[in-house]
Amino acid sequence: MKKLRLAVTSAVLSAATATTFAGGILTNTNQSVEFLKNPARDAAIGIDGVYSNPAGVAFMPNGFHLAINWQMAHQTRTITSTNPLFALGKRNDGKTTKEFEGIADARFIPSVQAAYNTDKWSFQFNFSMPGGGGVCEFSNGLGSFESAVGMIASNLKPLGAEGYDCNMYMRGRQYYFGFQLGAAYKINKHWSAYGGLRVLYGDASYKARINNIQVKMSNAQGEAYYIDFDQFMYNSVNTINKKLGQAELATQLGLYTPEQYAAAKAQADAALSGIEPLLKYSQGVNLMSIQTGFGIAPIFGVDFRTGPFNFAAKYEFKTRMKMKNHSTLDKAMEIDAVNKFRDNTDVDEDAPALLTLGAQWSITPQIRANLGYHHYYDTDAHWYQHSEKKLDGGTNEYLGGVEWDVTKKLNVSAGGQITRYQLTDDYMNDMSFVVNSYSFGLGLSYKITDHVKVSAAYFQTNYKDYDKVTQRHPETGAVMVGDKFTRTNKVVGLGVEVTL
Repeated sequence: MKKLRLAVTSAVLSAATATTFAGGILTNTNQSVEFLKNPARDAAIGIDGVYSNPAGVAFMPNGFHLAINWQMAHQTRTITSTNPLFALGKRNDGKTTKEFEGIADARFIPSVQAAYNTDKWSFQFNFSMPGGGGVCEFSNGLGSFESAVGMIASNLKPLGAEGYDCNMYMRGRQYYFGFQLGAAYKINKHWSAYGGLRVLYGDASYKARINNIQVKMSNAQGEAYYIDFDQFMYNSVNTINKKLGQAELATQLGLYTPEQYAAAKAQADAALSGIEPLLKYSQGVNLMSIQTGFGIAPIFGVDFRTGPFNFAAKYEFKTRMKMKNHSTLDKAMEIDAVNKFRDNTDVDEDAPALLTLGAQWSITPQIRANLGYHHYYDTDAHWYQHSEKKLDGGTNEYLGGVEWDVTKKLNVSAGGQITRYQLTDDYMNDMSFVVNSYSFGLGLSYKITDHVKVSAAYFQTNYKDYDKVTQRHPETGAVMVGDKFTRTNKVVGLGVEVTL
């Protein structure tokens, strides 16, 4: 039962902690349609640079610049779990491997970049979602849910249990809203520098339930049937107490020796002690939690221009975040991981520091090539129970792309990104996981007038599989307990830029 409590409460509140879109474990970098067209924007000069290259925005013409972006993303998270306990499940046809899929949809991901340039100064504002951004729903729960119920059925075999059935569900919603203010200064025709602050506000809600738990049994004729878990527990307690009463009566009648009665009582006490922790869960498990948090961090950047080349760097400091729990779990449990979600407690969930480096080469006045590099200092952040220490290091991303001004009005772009995490088996679980990936984006922009430009783009991420083997068969080497993790991600976006 401890495993059930741990699985439910951890899963419901951890499943949405990983970012839904491009970027690191807890960071979204797709903050504009220009990024979707070509993710290597770290040294590009444009209004989207308020996020990706704020120092470079100082080299834009004087005036007011505004970009409004809308993105829509669809992602799946698939875990193929193997566990011999699944064979006890009514709906599993005796199979030990089962697929659990979560659907994460974000139909409205807005962002706004604005800058007012005057002479050497550029005053800037950015609103975006640097983390979270969607809803993830596992309509059939998770493998950790089902294996916990299977463990209950297995432990109850001495009382006649032969299998189980249940309904499972999990839903997580998470949004991190970022508000960034800063200013860039053009030192000379080659150099510019930027300084700013980002305020991060986190808002999340989570639901999980395991209900309609049933226990499989067989009657005297060997016919299988299912009984409600609470009724099974009630019957079991009555049966144990009845046997103990019979032993007590037999002792009084001289049919049992005191030693025989003591053995019968010890056996009954042991059975009751095993059942007692389960009684409070006879009606299943229902959990609701809301978390909110706030953090602030400085951001610095520089940009250097020379001839056809532009180079830029940006450093976002770690954002110290504590998410406040508002939960139905109102008291501490014996398992510390469960206490992460206890009502009125704070949970560490820092956004890690980020270093970005970029280079742009204007091959011709119409064609530009871009390169970029991102490093997330994941292991320096603080997460609950220091789960960041389970990683082998920070995340690295490598980006490249090309932009082509086909005409004075039409621009087409394309690019790619490779993301490499330093994962370990200890870090990976079906409640919150990431996997290595490569992404590509493409799109076009069209200048309707000298002051208005519209853009459209498509971005897709292709993920590798991550195999975590917990237990192998000692003779054949076949996987007995383990998980295979993978994801899909597709994003479309529309944007408009206005210059006044």
